[in-house]
Amino acid sequence: MLKQLQKKDTFVFNAIKSFKLVKSAENQITVFFPSDSAKVEFDKVSREFFNHFKTKVHNFSIEIVYQRDVENLKIEVMTKRKIFEKFAQKNPLLKDLDDLMRFDLT
Repeated sequence: MLKQLQKKDTFVFNAIKSFKLVKSAENQITVFFPSDSAKVEFDKVSREFFNHFKTKVHNFSIEIVYQRDVENLKIEVMTKRKIFEKFAQKNPLLKDLDDLMRFDLT
């Protein structure tokens, strides 16, 4: 179903691809979502998704619980400067080269 969603509606697929489903009890699944906007997009397809899921596992008494995933909330934007500093930690000679050449990493 997710492969079909990826082809049909890539915006919704990209919003929900970071969701995590965890079995928290015998008949309970906890869905961890990264943001409220992603959950809104998931709500558009959740009924179809869980009907498909319940049919696959032959269990229609599954309860779904939503919880915000605070661990993956922060997504770091990698700028050219941050990438350079990351490589400079691995190879200190890059820092010397930057001092000498004065790279424009803005």
